[in-house]
Amino acid sequence: MTDWERIWRGSGVVALVLLIIGSVVYGYGNQPKLGASDAKLVSFFDGDRTRILIATVIFCFAFLEQLWFGAALASVLRDAGKGGWGVAAIASSAAMAALLFVLMMLHAALAFSIAGAGSPQVTSAFSDLGWVLPVILAFPAAMFVMSGAFGLWRAGIISKRFFSVGVVVVVLVLLGGTTWASNGFWAPDGAYASIAGNVAFVWIAALSGFLVMRYSAAQEPERAAVPTA
Repeated sequence: MTDWERIWRGSGVVALVLLIIGSVVYGYGNQPKLGASDAKLVSFFDGDRTRILIATVIFCFAFLEQLWFGAALASVLRDAGKGGWGVAAIASSAAMAALLFVLMMLHAALAFSIAGAGSPQVTSAFSDLGWVLPVILAFPAAMFVMSGAFGLWRAGIISKRFFSVGVVVVVLVLLGGTTWASNGFWAPDGAYASIAGNVAFVWIAALSGFLVMRYSAAQEPERAAVPTA
């Protein structure tokens, strides 16, 4: 019989794996930066059209897994008597997914037809919006991390050390929402914005793995008590 509880709790790990695969296929290292020339934008989005659309599908599956993990985390929090934090997890997870799906919609639209349609102003605007959305994403992402860290710690499910790491992650992710410099390290296409996003998803995967192991440990006594034929 399929153990859906284990699968849902582990969906945060699956989301991170799919994000890594999607990033490799997409070629994020080659994506033109803010203010890139029309020629570079067309070369990337229209020239690599098929690869970008394949990556879009992979990313969207990753976002679905992230939604599943949000539901699983909310369920754990409700069972532990922390329903308020569970609601926060659901709301922030949904907000994250909404922004991520819009981001993928922009990239897919650019690759599918816009970049090759000969409209440089529209192509440039959509490309810049694609860099801005991850900065806004920092706020619901920080709320999602906070709901897990604070809610599970208050419920006595995670240690104080794990909670402290979660607090650090919340701060790092929130700082990603301030990366509005015109260029450089603190710009939307700079290094810190990427670091903040990666830290959030690594935390989600770590928490997902922890909840899977905790669930497995809780199931062992029950399995041992079931007589075999």
